[in-house]
Amino acid sequence: MSGITYLRGDATVPSVKGVKIVAHVCNDIGGWGKGFVLALSRRWPEPEAAYRAWHRDRAAGGFGLGAVQLVQVERYVWVANMIGQRGIRTGSKGVPVRYEAIDTALDRLAGHARELGASVHMPRIGCGLAGGTWSRVEPLVEERLVRRGIPVTVYDHG
Repeated sequence: MSGITYLRGDATVPSVKGVKIVAHVCNDIGGWGKGFVLALSRRWPEPEAAYRAWHRDRAAGGFGLGAVQLVQVERYVWVANMIGQRGIRTGSKGVPVRYEAIDTALDRLAGHARELGASVHMPRIGCGLAGGTWSRVEPLVEERLVRRGIPVTVYDHG
């Protein structure tokens, strides 16, 4: 039995009280323009601007697989830009998703969530354009967040 709450809806509009972190997976090449990031950008300009600046200053800013950037977008809402995808295209090395990087990012996210006393809200991270499967990602979410007492809601759009 999963400790994750599943809802049909928009992960950018979490309908719970308290501090919330909207988490999603980004690529490691600075690309922002397809998938869930479009919903984020429609709602808030800050996550994209912060991600692009982070990528631009990557030598000094810790940008890379497994890294997490927390961006405050409202008084009680943060967005977690998590680098869990190598590039944007499927090629000889397979799909862009990197499960190890998502695992590392979720571990880091757990620390932020505990610090803020936040719940975590996300689409099925790594399973859209990144090409991952939820059967591989869900156990990582369970292990890194749910088992540490962090409430997690996963949203299926449409």
